[in-house]
Amino acid sequence: MPKEKTLDDLFYDTLKDIYYAEKQILRALPKMARAAQSEELKAGFTKHKEQTEGHVDRLQQVFELIGKRAQGKTCEAIQGIIAEGEEIIEEFKGSPAIDAGLISSAQAVEHYEMARYGTLKTWAQTLGKKDVATLLDQTLQEEADTDKTLSKLATTAANQKAAA
Repeated sequence: MPKEKTLDDLFYDTLKDIYYAEKQILRALPKMARAAQSEELKAGFTKHKEQTEGHVDRLQQVFELIGKRAQGKTCEAIQGIIAEGEEIIEEFKGSPAIDAGLISSAQAVEHYEMARYGTLKTWAQTLGKKDVATLLDQTLQEEADTDKTLSKLATTAANQKAAA
């Protein structure tokens, strides 16, 4: 009979999921930066790519702390969110609505990541992995800050430009 799955197993499985997701996001961000019209949004995507590289490094530290090899597990959710973003790029490229569309796609990514990191942080605390929870919380805060920045860009410029 197979061993009963534990919260520790679920934690590791979800960690592999977000690791894969971060790697996919790293590949998508340069495309989003190229498609953006506003210099501020281009710069935001470029800055977030650098931040995401830090998220991957932090996840590698987490894998090390739990004594597991850093590896990803295909995350269909992030693949779908990124595919939607690519559709927006194709359908709205060059239009005044492109930046609003890119921001909405980026926020879908951020919200997915915030959900994952929030859950992982809580599980790490429950499992007594305080150092792991601290690392995950750092990334969670950065994702939340990026989300706020995107909201600000949307409401101060992109949405109005798209509606004009």
